[in-house]
Amino acid sequence: MCVLLGASIAEELGVTARYLVGSLLIVIGLVSLLLGGFRWTQQKTVVDIGPLKATTEEHKTVPIPPVIGGLALVGGILVLVVPTRRRA
Repeated sequence: MCVLLGASIAEELGVTARYLVGSLLIVIGLVSLLLGGFRWTQQKTVVDIGPLKATTEEHKTVPIPPVIGGLALVGGILVLVVPTRRRA
């Protein structure tokens, strides 16, 4: 009985991991195609002398080529749609 329980838990985790990977690939593909990559703003302290403090904002970008975004999107859809093979 313990072996059957372990197999069902492993099967559920495999499905969960599959959905997670597929969803992540779809999100990365959509962000790449719609926004051209990931962007964020980081605040840095330039001068900190007693009560005087000067900060600056630094904008960073990680560009993702549209080809990679398209491949990630198609790959994510395939991971979610194509059924897994079961071994006997």
